[in-house]
Amino acid sequence: MLEPVRIGVLGAAWIVPMALLRPARALPGVAVAAVAARDPRRAAAFARRHSIPRVHASYADLLDDDQIDAVYVPLPNSLHAEWSIRALPAGKHVLCEKPLAANAREAEEMAAAARASGRLLCEAMHYRFHPLAARMQQIVQSGCLGAIRHVRADLCLPILSPRNIRYRYDLAGGATMDLGCYAINLMRHLAGAEPVRVTQARAKRASAQIDRSMTADFEFAGGTTGRIVCSMCSWRLLDDAAWVEGEHGTLRVFNPYRMPWPSWLRVRDPHGTHYEKTPRQRSYACQLRAFVAAVRGEADLPVDIADAVATMRVIDAVYARAGMKPRGCAGSPGTAAE
Repeated sequence: MLEPVRIGVLGAAWIVPMALLRPARALPGVAVAAVAARDPRRAAAFARRHSIPRVHASYADLLDDDQIDAVYVPLPNSLHAEWSIRALPAGKHVLCEKPLAANAREAEEMAAAARASGRLLCEAMHYRFHPLAARMQQIVQSGCLGAIRHVRADLCLPILSPRNIRYRYDLAGGATMDLGCYAINLMRHLAGAEPVRVTQARAKRASAQIDRSMTADFEFAGGTTGRIVCSMCSWRLLDDAAWVEGEHGTLRVFNPYRMPWPSWLRVRDPHGTHYEKTPRQRSYACQLRAFVAAVRGEADLPVDIADAVATMRVIDAVYARAGMKPRGCAGSPGTAAE
């Protein structure tokens, strides 16, 4: 049997059990071997609670651990670039939470560091690893909808506490960063192209540089249009869907992001209307399985790092069109801009 891929965690974030620990327990060939946090006592308590065998006093100490093959980076967005760029030349493969960076420049630096190190850098855009992502694309590319005229993706959730890190500019927060990154990624995925222009972007602001919601419209080559809607102040527990309007039909997808929550798709084309239910697989499990296989050299990732960089370019363009600053625009990777 192959030795397990040993993963260290940079940060005792709330998402770690859902995104890494639970999938790892069910996946042969992977072991969560160490954790570090800003507060060593918090890291120790987290390790005890989740049976992680080693605790490091700092992120840097964990990167120096030669018994670690890869790291998971669930830190605030403003720290993604700094610690990914430090991990890669230390010989660690990196699974970095979405969005990949605070802005496109940082994302490009991260991609360059991955190329230079020969290590894997993967954005944890978990829905892209689920079979539904490939199925949506397959339907669009089959031609049954005809030429694509419009693509829309929404993701709205209630994240209401002003103390939440998503409301901090210095940590690269904002609705477009936290939720819009999904919608922008899905819009691009379904369009099969990059938008050439943000035609308008309308933000509702929690503060001068923090959007609590964003609606943005896009133009693609050939006349196709797009729209994303994201909000952290939704009155509904979950409001997420995607639509593709074609010359001869439409695709509607309910809950394209959060599997295994129930999701389904509806296709209307010249042959009629049909519905499909989504396989009840956990997207985080699909993501970890793909990441470990890529680390072992057994398979390529279904989505490469260039896709994550492209998403960050669109996020920057949306903020610019809305009259807001890109995140982290005044500092080097990992530093606050204001």
